[in-house]
Amino acid sequence: MTLLVGWGSLCVAGGAAYVFAKRSINADRQQRLEEQRKKKTMIESLEHSENVPSRPLSSATMGGSAGANGGPARTDTAGSPSQESSSDPAPTRHAPTTEGQRVFEKSKYESSVPYRSPKGDRFS
Repeated sequence: MTLLVGWGSLCVAGGAAYVFAKRSINADRQQRLEEQRKKKTMIESLEHSENVPSRPLSSATMGGSAGANGGPARTDTAGSPSQESSSDPAPTRHAPTTEGQRVFEKSKYESSVPYRSPKGDRFS
């Protein structure tokens, strides 16, 4: 009988500990979720408050097309990588001038000396 009471009290104590631990874990998760939501809404509000102008602007000021308002066309190439590549300020290699240079020219990823595998018995 005492053995049954001992095992019963052990199971009840284990069940109670499980319930309290589960409640504690769920409370911690809920708190972290609320903190994440608050942080996300704060970041979104900061992002939107900087981007919204205080008064309406014209399409030319906002980066609209030049044909719509008759203003000059944009000459800035910052948003177009294809236009930026043609005006590279420091190219790394010069174009080959002779046929011999063109044949022996290597890219910057190729080694200057070709790989030669070691000859002989590889199993000894």
